[in-house]
Amino acid sequence: MSSASGSLPRYVLIRVLLVLPMMLVLLTVVFFLLRVAPGDPVSAAVGGKLDEAALDERRAALGLDRPLTVQYVEYLGQVARLDFGSSISDNRPILDIIRDQGGATLTLTVGAFLFALLIGLPLGRVAGRYRDTGLDAVIRIFGVVTYAAPIFWVGIMFVLLVITFFPGWPTYDIATPQTKFLVQPHTHILLVDALIGGDGGAVGDVLKHHVLPCLTLGLLLSGVIIRLVRVNVIQSLKGDYVEAARARGIPERLVVRRHAFRNALVPVITVIGLQVALTLSGAVLTERTFNWPGLGTELVQYVNSRDYLAVQGLVTFFALVVVLVSVVVDVVNALVDPRVRY
Repeated sequence: MSSASGSLPRYVLIRVLLVLPMMLVLLTVVFFLLRVAPGDPVSAAVGGKLDEAALDERRAALGLDRPLTVQYVEYLGQVARLDFGSSISDNRPILDIIRDQGGATLTLTVGAFLFALLIGLPLGRVAGRYRDTGLDAVIRIFGVVTYAAPIFWVGIMFVLLVITFFPGWPTYDIATPQTKFLVQPHTHILLVDALIGGDGGAVGDVLKHHVLPCLTLGLLLSGVIIRLVRVNVIQSLKGDYVEAARARGIPERLVVRRHAFRNALVPVITVIGLQVALTLSGAVLTERTFNWPGLGTELVQYVNSRDYLAVQGLVTFFALVVVLVSVVVDVVNALVDPRVRY
């Protein structure tokens, strides 16, 4: 027991140390990938608004007139201080954008994961229990379709269905203008701020606006969970401990729920961490489809305006989030399954 418990800090230390070269590679790719674009970021973002002298002054203020190696070292230093720079087009600090719009993206991704688990876990368990039956085939096809379908197309289909059958249900934005105006921004997470304010009507309004975007993104994730849970339930049902439970006369539904399904949940923790990058990329399309005021919408706007420094800052933040969540998931997985530590 002492050796197992003592190996956990060592495992965590190794995972943290492995993050450093991974982050260096990611930051290097982000930095140089945006630098190979034709032209310079200042001319691309505000070239038609300022004369050449003002453009040179703006380049100097942003440090873009310095050698590329100097810019790269300064960029790494900024990221180490959690400073993601500022946009060129509107001169907004990226940290302010993350603070103001990050809450909308956070609630969208959390809500999507909840929908994915509510859909994927029970369907995966049923498909694993009734393997190679018609029900299993239907569930597997559902999982493949939800994973492969373009997320913007799914969102548009949901909007059309809601407009047709539930014309009063909200289909865009995070809340009504009245709710956004009345709720005080304590945390910059609208749902949490509405809960803090104790306004039941505002909470209900925000939750109603969350349903369609979260369900759309959640369906994309549910296909992965369905397949993973199904495979692991099938493998668990072949175990000796399951045969022993059946020999004791335990009903099949309890065998699946208490033995096979619980063991099948362990890999889901890892998959949730691996799907963070997919969720963030899907959030960009989801936010554009439902006019969601999150970081994905901001990123697309800065891409359209060719504000490369703002794109660099937001992409760097997304990369840090993905790596951080990956480490946390690995640690949680090591706590749940001690075999991972060795």
